[in-house]
Order: sequence, then C-alpha cells, then structure tokens
Amino acid sequence: MAQTSMVINSDYGDWSWSSDAGERARLLQSPIVDGVPKGEEEESGATNGATTSTLGAVFIVVNACLGAGLLNFPAAFSTAGGVAAGVSLQIGMLVFIISGLVILAYCSQASNERTYQEVVWAVCGKLTGVLCEVTIAVYTFGTCIAFLIIIGDQQDKIIAVLVKESEEAVNTPWYTDRKFTISLTAFLFILPLSIPREIGFQKYASSLSVLGTWYVTAIIVIKYIWPDKEMSPGDIPTRPTSWMAVFNAMPTICFGFQCHVSSVPVFNSMRQPKVQTWGGVVTAAMVIALCVYMGTGICGFLTFGVSVNPDVLLSYPSNDVLVAIARVFIIISVLTSYPILHFCGRAVLEGLWLRYKGQMVEEDVARERRRRVLQTVTWFLLTLLLALFIPDIGKVISIIGGLAACFIFVFPGLCLIQAKLSEIEEVKPSSWWALVSYGVLMVTLGAFIFGQTTTNAIFMNLMA
Repeated sequence: MAQTSMVINSDYGDWSWSSDAGERARLLQSPIVDGVPKGEEEESGATNGATTSTLGAVFIVVNACLGAGLLNFPAAFSTAGGVAAGVSLQIGMLVFIISGLVILAYCSQASNERTYQEVVWAVCGKLTGVLCEVTIAVYTFGTCIAFLIIIGDQQDKIIAVLVKESEEAVNTPWYTDRKFTISLTAFLFILPLSIPREIGFQKYASSLSVLGTWYVTAIIVIKYIWPDKEMSPGDIPTRPTSWMAVFNAMPTICFGFQCHVSSVPVFNSMRQPKVQTWGGVVTAAMVIALCVYMGTGICGFLTFGVSVNPDVLLSYPSNDVLVAIARVFIIISVLTSYPILHFCGRAVLEGLWLRYKGQMVEEDVARERRRRVLQTVTWFLLTLLLALFIPDIGKVISIIGGLAACFIFVFPGLCLIQAKLSEIEEVKPSSWWALVSYGVLMVTLGAFIFGQTTTNAIFMNLMA
C-alpha cells in the first residue's frame, strides 16, 4: 500500500505543555525490538533499526501475545458456556483483533509515528492521546498486580509439596505464608530488574517465557488425554446460560490477545514495513496464538468443567511433578514480564511529566535517575500491597481485560474513523462509509466490553 500523506492532529504545538519533549521521550519502545530513533535514522540513513524479518516479526508478535493470560482461558470457556461458545467467541473476536493491528500499522505509516500512543496522539488529537497514555499506565499497573498474584498462586502449590503439608492445614510455618513468599520474591527479583533505565536484556529471558508457555499448554493437553485418577471434572455445560454469559468471557480473551500496544514498534522494525506484509504477519501470529489458547481453554475446561479455577494450574494436585515444572515456568515468565510492563507504564508517566514540565529527556541525568527510582519504588510497593490483599486473580483479569478491549477495539476504531474522515476526498463514498461504519462498530464493541466489565467490578465489590 502506498504511503498516504495524511497528517492529522500531528502538530504537537497545539498541546499546551511542551512542543517537543513528549515526542522525543522514548515512550513504550518494545524491549524486543532494537530500533533507531526516527530522527537519527532519517539523518544518517541507518537501516540497522529495521532488521526484523517477516518470520521474525511473526515470532515477536506471538511472543507479545502469549503469556500468563492463558491460565484463565479454561475459566473463560466455562463462563462462556462450553466449548462451542468459547471457540466461536474467540474466532469472532479474532477478526477485530487482526483488523485492529492492521489499522494501527496503516496509521503508523501514514502519521510517521513509531509507538502506539504516538500514533493515537497524531491521528486522533491531544485529548485522545492523553487518554490513551493514561489507559496504558492503568493497564500496565493492573497487569503487574495480576502477575504478583500469579506468583503467589504458583508458590503456594510448590511450597505445599516442599514442606509436605496439606493445603487445608491451619497452623503453617510463618515462612510459608503467602504474603511473605510474594514479598520476598518481589524484593529479591522483581525490584532489581525494574530499576534500570533500559531493559533490552529482557529479550533473552522472553524466549524462555515463550517456551514455558508452550510447555504449560502441552501439559494441560496431556493431562486431559491421560488424566490423573484423583481429578474428577464437574458439570460440563454445552451451551451458554445467556448471551450475557458469553460476553462475560470477552475480557479474558481481550487480555490474552492484547499485543496491540507493542505491535507498532514491531511493525516499524521490519525491513519492509508494508501494510500488506504486516497483515500476513499478524494473521499468522494470531492463528498460532489462537491454537495455543484454544488448546489450553478446551482441554482445561473439559478436564475440570465448571469447577475449573480461574488460574487453571491451581486445579491440579500440588504433588504432580509435571505440573510443578509448569508452575516454575509460569513464575519465571511472570518475573521477567513484570519489569517489561512496568517499563512501559513508567515510560508513559515519564512522558506525561516531561510534557508538563517542558523538559528534554537528556536535560538532567541525575534528576532523571532520582525520579526513575522514586517512580519504580512507588509503583512496586503499590502493586505489591494490592496483590497481597486481592487474592482472586479473576477479579483483576476482568478489570484489565476491559482495558485491553480499549487497545484492541476503541483506539484503533477511533484511528480508523479519523483517518478516513481526513481522506474523504480521496476515498470512494461506498468505501468511506464502510470503513467508518466498521470503525464505529469497533469503538462501540470496545466501549460495551469496558463498560460491562467496570459495572460488574463495581457490583461485585458492593456485594462483597
């Protein structure tokens, strides 16, 4: 597709804080993609920032998509009302998920921006851009809480075997207490990994996370084919109780497939960043992710039925060695993913602060270091405290799943609408109306998922 000379709300001068600090701040660059700042690339003609092959881009997108969210897919199938409803819902949503990724690539190419929030800012304007950045910060904050809860869940099962105590025991040693084990692990591993300014080294650990994800899926499939004698499934529904039950599973699916925020840097890192090529990349990547999630969701759901835990690994016996290895893989995955998510959230907050102060990133290194340490420690302590007192991973996933719907549906839909409105003289009326209508549908669907999730969260808290 030829690059369009579209310039929509791209004048950062209309932002009343700083005219260039926000653009120069390196916000939310993918730690897997080693990119060259676009200004330097244009001046020097360097191409080492665009060295990702098509196959490599597929792997990176799959890497960004797969993660600890797969643990919740069996419960999503149970919520949706069975295998048929769960599979149909995933396939139906995949159309919007892939189209959202393509829309973001098109708008990135047209606006010449290299990150998700910069694309939204350039295409949709300052108000939507700031809203997008705030949403990213809240989403990454909530995901970090979920990661800490997952660590606690897996450690509880592992420790129960190591100290040879029953899960129902009342008097347990203080060092096996959930709050202590989560805090110890977080202070020893997560905090030191979160403080550095750059986290490029995490790209090596991310490969291990992907292998761990595949191993978890393989174990769940194997345990379904050859189940343990002590595992007995509950009722297995074959149809949803209501249409609302199907929609209640959508936040979990959004959380699992959300890779849109990191997709824009991946697209710009490709040797030939063409929208048509990118469409093939994301289609292949999402089909791979779909197979993994469907394998986990179907086999996990059929193994335990409606009694499946929101974290499916918690449904298996503590003394199962193969499952214990899966728990270790999940812990490693989460330990390496938390700093990446924190880095993204911290970068957004840093960019907002720089715009407000009208400062450059490199203006005061010492002050930046103090601010970074303060932001990191504050973020870390708040997520840790909330994780210690919110033991139910399902509640957190439902909330951040609603936010993930904004990245998949709402912001890409708004970008599509605004892009087509700016090109109204160049686009055929029929095509223009079709694309704008599709954008409106995406925004409406995303807003519905987010609104429903927020309403359910408030209702559950009031009932509690």
